[in-house]
Amino acid sequence: MKIILLCGGSGKRLWPLSNSVRSKQFLKVLKDQNGESESMIQRIWKQLKEVDLAKDTIIVSSEIYIEQIYHQLEQEIEVVIEPEKRDTFPAIALGTMYFLEKKQVSEDDLICVIPVDPYVDIDFFQKLIEMASLFNNFNPNVFLMGIKPISPSQQYGYIIPENQSASIKEVKTFREKPTEQLAKTYIAQGGLWNSGTFMFRAKHMQNFLSKHQLPNRYVEIVECYNLLPNKSYDYVVLEQENKIYCSEFSGLWQDLGTWEVLSEHFDANVFGNASLSTSCCNTHVMNELDIPIHVIGINDSIVVASPDGILISDKKQSNEVKNSVLQMHRPMVEERRWGWYKVLDYTKIANEEEVLTKRICIFKEKNLSYQYHHHRSEVWTILKGTGLFILNNEMITVGPGDVLKIPPGDYHAIKAIEELEIIEVQQGNYLIEEDIIRLYTDWEAIEANYEKVNDFNYSVT
Repeated sequence: MKIILLCGGSGKRLWPLSNSVRSKQFLKVLKDQNGESESMIQRIWKQLKEVDLAKDTIIVSSEIYIEQIYHQLEQEIEVVIEPEKRDTFPAIALGTMYFLEKKQVSEDDLICVIPVDPYVDIDFFQKLIEMASLFNNFNPNVFLMGIKPISPSQQYGYIIPENQSASIKEVKTFREKPTEQLAKTYIAQGGLWNSGTFMFRAKHMQNFLSKHQLPNRYVEIVECYNLLPNKSYDYVVLEQENKIYCSEFSGLWQDLGTWEVLSEHFDANVFGNASLSTSCCNTHVMNELDIPIHVIGINDSIVVASPDGILISDKKQSNEVKNSVLQMHRPMVEERRWGWYKVLDYTKIANEEEVLTKRICIFKEKNLSYQYHHHRSEVWTILKGTGLFILNNEMITVGPGDVLKIPPGDYHAIKAIEELEIIEVQQGNYLIEEDIIRLYTDWEAIEANYEKVNDFNYSVT
């Protein structure tokens, strides 16, 4: 069995802690067995390793998440990058054809798809292994893992089986997120929550693509990714498919997609510079800001403050945040393989010039890539730590108080000897993260090549 771990969700329901580049699967809001903070992707990867499935797993994700994946997991993992951010059907097609053509798996091999964000115990993965062993007995087109409902939840789709009593059930139909009353009806009919975890033979996806005249080779899919339906696998395949079976899982399974569910796993009620009065009950506060938050007399609520915004919500209604945050502005905080940054200020001045100010932290022995920009100049002021700074073909040691001026088009990089904190002021007419042309990422490659560029004047003030 080969596994596609889907890691492309945006996590809008966990705003303002998550944003378009710091998605929910990377938030270190869980605790491991030793009480250390861990993220959803770290937890599930650790579990895959425990049952010896990690070696057969690829991660399918967007390019914007690559640095965070490698920062939080091992460097040797395989990540298949989506050419653009789309729904689950294109991602699964991409991952399947990668297995077939790049990994040379058999077309009869089982491909198992797992979302990155379920909160489960190890028996969830033991159930997957059991399902794989039973696949030949029923030979379904798709084999689903259904979750035994613990409530008439409106947050999940429902799988309605033909036969309630069978241990392996043939699927009669699917029902999308229903009203509470309909959910009760579906449960009475033996309905199971749709976990988003399922398996099929690799040739099933290959045949599906050919049948619908879609790109069916890995290279073609990469080049023509926009031609694949930008829809979920459920909608494109499952709702049109026959001979679908499901196996019921009655162990721990939670979708950590809302503040209500996620807060159940917090080991404290207050995080950051905040306090709760004794009159508060079942309320959690998370504060990433430097200013204090005091909550008095509020029950069953979540209060979250980050550089991206502030959320105050009744827990049961917290799912509505995905509809309330109508326009996601520039992410104000982002984690990278080398550290993190926070946006401190953004303004427009005369002649369409923009000014963006960031606070940047580069971890010890980490570095920014050797890069340049077309549309902006930068000024770096070193606040803390020491590092090696390269501008074009010159390397110097820098420390607190140094001011580094980087004109547009100049090649530059920096490595932290000790943890560095920098105030960066960008100025130009087009301040976007995409205006970064990276020449080298690895510091050894940077040191080996930086002297080959042309001479430029440079000064430290």
